[in-house]
Amino acid sequence: MKRFYLYIFGLLSFSGLICGCATNTTIGGKSIPERVDRSSASQLMKNDFDRMADVELYENSQSLRTLMTKLYKRNPHELAKSTSDPVEKMVSWVFDGASQHQFQFKEIDNKQDTDAIFLAFNANYQGDRVLPFIVGIHTMLLKAHGNKSEFYLTDSINPQSIYNVARNIEIAAWKLSTSRDLSGKLYLLSNEINTTDHNLSFEREFGKMIGRTDLYAISLAEKSQRLISRVMQSIATAVFLPF
Repeated sequence: MKRFYLYIFGLLSFSGLICGCATNTTIGGKSIPERVDRSSASQLMKNDFDRMADVELYENSQSLRTLMTKLYKRNPHELAKSTSDPVEKMVSWVFDGASQHQFQFKEIDNKQDTDAIFLAFNANYQGDRVLPFIVGIHTMLLKAHGNKSEFYLTDSINPQSIYNVARNIEIAAWKLSTSRDLSGKLYLLSNEINTTDHNLSFEREFGKMIGRTDLYAISLAEKSQRLISRVMQSIATAVFLPF
């Protein structure tokens, strides 16, 4: 039931953001910021689904920035394995330096997508576990979108790939909250529920990502009249889907 509410929250959040691209929309009394390129000439080469893709990928990237920041703050020893710089500088280097590193980091053997996620929970890996986890999810999203972050009329995206990535994000979130080392300790601390603390901010952020990605996949399928094969599997035994 909790996953259902998170999913609905994500759908509503993304729907509001899409509307915000066309009108000066407010949700809960808060104004949604307009995209800076909304009035540029490049918009003439986009249809509504291209703009929807722009927003979906951009907002998911922002969620991953938030998750990376939160993970480093919950697991400062992981940040120390990579740098002595502040969290914000590390996060900026990963996401804003893409033109230089292309999301290939020698610190994680240049692994990407699901290979990087697996590395984050490999018992023999001694490096920074936050880096491969976030890079893995981000590059998985990029590849499902044709390795693009800006979309135009000539672009074609497979809705099945987008749908599969949403399922893979669910699996990655489950691995984050359940994967433990040989001593029984979680590899990475995230959500926390005990008698004094209730921190579900990680789960909420993942819920928003899944909701946005699913909504875009379903919308694409409707537009192209292509059926999505909906895979039913238990999260605890699920395997990553091709994308």
